Amino acid sequence: MQRIKKLTAIILSILTLSSVCVFGSTFSAGASGTGAGLAEWALNAYYEGWSYVYGGSSPGAVDCSGLIYSYCGGERCGDPQLNTATERGSVSSGIPNVHGLGLWRPGHVGVYVGDGMEVDARGDAYDMCYESVYGSYSGWTYWFKLAAVTYPTNGWEEFNGDYYYYENGEYITDTSRTIGGTTYYFDSKGRSGKTPSDMSATASDSSSSSGSSNSSSNSSSESKPTSWRNGSSGEEVEKIQARLAELGYYTGAVDGYFGDATEAAYRAFQEAAGLTVDGIAGSDREVLYSDDAPYAPKEEETTAPAEDTEETEQTEQAVEYKSGDENDEVTKIQQKLAELKYMYVDATGYYGDFTVQAVMNFQLANGLEATGVVDEETYGVLFGENAVVNPNPQEETQPASEAALAGPTEMPFTTSPSALIIANEQNQTYADTATEVVKTTNKVTKRALANSTSVIPSATTAAVKRTANVWLWFVLVAVILGALSVVFMLRDRKSNRYTRYCAKKKKTSFKSEVNTRW
Repeated sequence: MQRIKKLTAIILSILTLSSVCVFGSTFSAGASGTGAGLAEWALNAYYEGWSYVYGGSSPGAVDCSGLIYSYCGGERCGDPQLNTATERGSVSSGIPNVHGLGLWRPGHVGVYVGDGMEVDARGDAYDMCYESVYGSYSGWTYWFKLAAVTYPTNGWEEFNGDYYYYENGEYITDTSRTIGGTTYYFDSKGRSGKTPSDMSATASDSSSSSGSSNSSSNSSSESKPTSWRNGSSGEEVEKIQARLAELGYYTGAVDGYFGDATEAAYRAFQEAAGLTVDGIAGSDREVLYSDDAPYAPKEEETTAPAEDTEETEQTEQAVEYKSGDENDEVTKIQQKLAELKYMYVDATGYYGDFTVQAVMNFQLANGLEATGVVDEETYGVLFGENAVVNPNPQEETQPASEAALAGPTEMPFTTSPSALIIANEQNQTYADTATEVVKTTNKVTKRALANSTSVIPSATTAAVKRTANVWLWFVLVAVILGALSVVFMLRDRKSNRYTRYCAKKKKTSFKSEVNTRW
């Protein structure tokens, strides 16, 4: 007992120390950090697969606001973070080119990591998510600058292994700059093509070159979007819609709102122009507004006649259908055989023995090799205009199982070929074919009679197996119950022995004690 108490005390002590370490680290985050650092922190959380834990703010287990708090501290919840923000704006009007902005929607926050992408701890079913701000999980209302984070205004910033140059609070894109005597080109995502030689260079050391899309002469502190996507609005969206309508991609209202129809039209334009198809109107607007912008293809040029396509597919598929196949085409073949009086059961879509025999009879009647397989030649004759109707429709062939139940069937073994000469609608005769029909029918009858002998024995065997299984189950249950009974009997016997031993010992001890006293 003492050992158990000591072990319990040790375990409780370890749990207490662990909880102190875990929860203590939760509240030890310092209220400091940079925008690029927060963005890298969020991306790392996604790549490492952190778990969503409600109320969590420790690395590896966080909720939405805990993801931000685990890096820079500050306010713990989403609404206080937004209320204490140093700057904020509407997402629908565009997001500034700034790494590590906060994103807010009712009851939820995330981290903007640049290039239209965000990371957020979404819930137990999702954990960490990384996707477009305007993707399937749209609905972000505000972007904001966190009070616990510092953001650059001018100069170089390193993020995720790449280098960005900030001017007036945003990193520049699709332009070039000469900084410290070196010319740098920045792509559509803002990444520099070269590693900067002096990270301390500021905007006062730079000069703009031709073709700049983010001129440093713009002294306005107002953030202007550089890309437009689903949810955006404004004059530029209206201009995009008008150009898409001119090129034949857009048929909706030119109202300045970038909705689903505008996104679909822009995606179609991007695909036609050989651009990245993402539905985001960014630097590729230069192609949209250029004289070389591709027009939407006309409908008749891209859409082939439905009938021709259907006929081609049938021709390609109608190669071979045989026993064991099961599809819609088999159903079609069975229906045609029934129409020509070769089949007298409902079409099932399964190519069984009955279908094989019906096909063989059709092949014989139409002068084809009786293989029972619908190849291209048989398929063509079957659905052709000259397909021969069954010359002897009153003689119906039954499936093997039905033939076995009905008993022996009288077949015309001795029927002469001349008796089977029948004229069709075109008064054609098939005397030669009739002989083959008789031979084939005789073979089918013999096979049906042979198969009928195996029907009842198989059923008897199945019943015997089921009976054996039931008895085996009863024996197994009896053995288990018997074993359990033996175990309980042995335990009771052992318990009774121990009880008698204790009583005897107690009685002896009492007698010895009395003898000693007296």
